[in-house]
Amino acid sequence: MSGSMEFLLWTKGPMFNIAITIFAIGLLVRIAEIVMLGRKKNFAEARAGEWLPGLRTMLTRTVADPGTFQRAPFNVVVGWIWHIGFLIVLLLFLPHIALIESLTGLSWPALPNPIISLVTAVTLVALLATLVHRMTHPVKRRISTVEDYIVWAVVFAVVLTGWLAYYRLVHPYPLILGMHILAAEIMLILLPFTKLTHIFTAFIARWYNGAAFGRKGVQS
Repeated sequence: MSGSMEFLLWTKGPMFNIAITIFAIGLLVRIAEIVMLGRKKNFAEARAGEWLPGLRTMLTRTVADPGTFQRAPFNVVVGWIWHIGFLIVLLLFLPHIALIESLTGLSWPALPNPIISLVTAVTLVALLATLVHRMTHPVKRRISTVEDYIVWAVVFAVVLTGWLAYYRLVHPYPLILGMHILAAEIMLILLPFTKLTHIFTAFIARWYNGAAFGRKGVQS
């Protein structure tokens, strides 16, 4: 027990500080790179504003258009299931809210634990389905990279270890809780340097596209 407790304290202390530092610096560098890329000055007369079209595109591109849904219904449905499930567990599970409050001072009501447990189980199944689909779909299997599988494994590990810790299915308990925290810290470290960055950059890109089209007076 002493070894597992020391491991848990290490994940909550030194490793947590390392992960937060790398995540913050990496994300700032990534955002700075995007800002420094800039865009060429547009000398054409603006036909409309940029902010509102940009915000509209951020919202409309979040929901798949009918054409995309018809071409890839599995990607749309299962992708939505596990993304929403992950966010629900991350933001509406009481211990996670307590952690956020300790870091930011912000707090909000949590969902009942049985609902969180159900959402977690559905998210795990959806993540497994995405892996099987990636490995069996001819095109996806061909274009998938090592990074794709690493990102999947880290996200799956975060959800799985959290579920195992909730039901105390691994003994001693501090060990599985520490593994869950460590998995989340690895995800934080990888986030600025992998495709996980789309958590932040996707909305920036959508706004930029909408603003560019809005300036021309056309809908993105």
